[in-house]
Amino acid sequence: MLTILLRHTVVNVRHRSTISLNYGQSILVRKFLCTSVQRQAHLPQLSPYDVNLILRENEFMYTFTEEQNCSVHGYESNQLSSNRPCEDTRTEASFIHKNAFICGIFDGHGGPACSQVVSKRLLRYIAASVIDRKILKEQIKQKCNSQSFLKCHNDKVDFVKEIKDLYEESFSKFVRKISSQSQNERSKEIQNAFLSLDKDLSEEALRHTNIRTMSVAMSGAVACVAHVEGIDLHVANTGDCTAVLGTQNTETGQWLSKKLTVEHNTDNHREVKRILSEHPKEERDTAIRNDRLLGQLAPLRALGDFRYKWSSTTMEKFVVPVYGEASIPQHYFTPPYLTAEPEVEHHTLTPNDKFLVIASDGLWDFLTPSQVVGLVGEHLSSKRILEPVKIPSGDVSLQSIADLLAQRKAGLTTKPLDQNSATHLIRYALGSTDYGIEHSKISYYLSLPQDVVRLYRDDITITVIYFNSDCISSLKDTGTS
Repeated sequence: MLTILLRHTVVNVRHRSTISLNYGQSILVRKFLCTSVQRQAHLPQLSPYDVNLILRENEFMYTFTEEQNCSVHGYESNQLSSNRPCEDTRTEASFIHKNAFICGIFDGHGGPACSQVVSKRLLRYIAASVIDRKILKEQIKQKCNSQSFLKCHNDKVDFVKEIKDLYEESFSKFVRKISSQSQNERSKEIQNAFLSLDKDLSEEALRHTNIRTMSVAMSGAVACVAHVEGIDLHVANTGDCTAVLGTQNTETGQWLSKKLTVEHNTDNHREVKRILSEHPKEERDTAIRNDRLLGQLAPLRALGDFRYKWSSTTMEKFVVPVYGEASIPQHYFTPPYLTAEPEVEHHTLTPNDKFLVIASDGLWDFLTPSQVVGLVGEHLSSKRILEPVKIPSGDVSLQSIADLLAQRKAGLTTKPLDQNSATHLIRYALGSTDYGIEHSKISYYLSLPQDVVRLYRDDITITVIYFNSDCISSLKDTGTS
């Protein structure tokens, strides 16, 4: 249930934004964990039926016709929450004025408000940025709004009126501004959309100070967005979500994985070096401490999180009166420390590129990119077994038909338990062992009480995009992008 849409806001604390504990607090935490472990010994054993209900509650599938989107066959997505409410969000949409597809996964922290807002707004900023400027100007003349450029496929909620009007005002200013500018290359336009939305989130919080706008500004979200048009795939990433391309070798049938994102955290030495270079040498030991930005934030890029971006004067004026002095991080000398700017990777699709998996870090805590591609590849092959039998044209012997049916019967023994590949990945992430998927392990993870589940698993959100190999092949043959 979307917090920002239901006229109240909840702000909580998660692993991405932490505070230091003194000795006494550490003792209390250890006692709490010991008590929790004792409680877990008596967790209920969920039945397979109950497990399936939980795993499939949020799954979604969509298949395109060739008229809707040539290079994308369809997509499958799912989400399993750990936090209450879930801090992950996802959005998928088709363009109204061109044959293209866009989707994104957003992993919130410090509460769900920022990820909820960004998931409903960022793709629309990008859509207005990448359509032809002539079309954009025509739409402005027709008094376009944020709904004028995309058709979302799984969007069941909307903003409350007062906040919706504010967001529409910001969007209108944005499209008028970019319509007067010459169109840049797609990567630059996508980057500008990220930064423009982040700027609007800041201005909205400072100009219309209330619990809604400020809760969005004080929480944050990382984002990974994929844009597909023809044979051009652009993946934009801010933070620590991951996108992996699944490619199949036509000769051997082997599945190959290719990461199209780089996580912005302290494992990324180039990112650490960038941040340190933007601040005085005196802050070398304080800008990043304990593998976190200012000792608090795990992702080193994010939308929102203006407590790491606003000036000290702004923080004292707008934030401290509401959230207290503790809202200003220690060693806050030369802001901004955080940026929303994404890194954008462009990939030219080939017929061997079969799918793209985008997921929040909850999945990658359990599985590697190569494991994910292998699982989706096997799932894709298994689902083909369930398709109607096609008898070859021409003279066909009874023996050939018998062999074909025998192959199908053998394949049915390996058919997937889940039709949705995102659900298949979540099931495998929670239940995999050296001997296959173990039901009791999945039951354990799904039965953990709310006060400790966050210590064992994060929110998991996955979108798997399937490409249309025949269409991509024909586009490459004709030289169409």
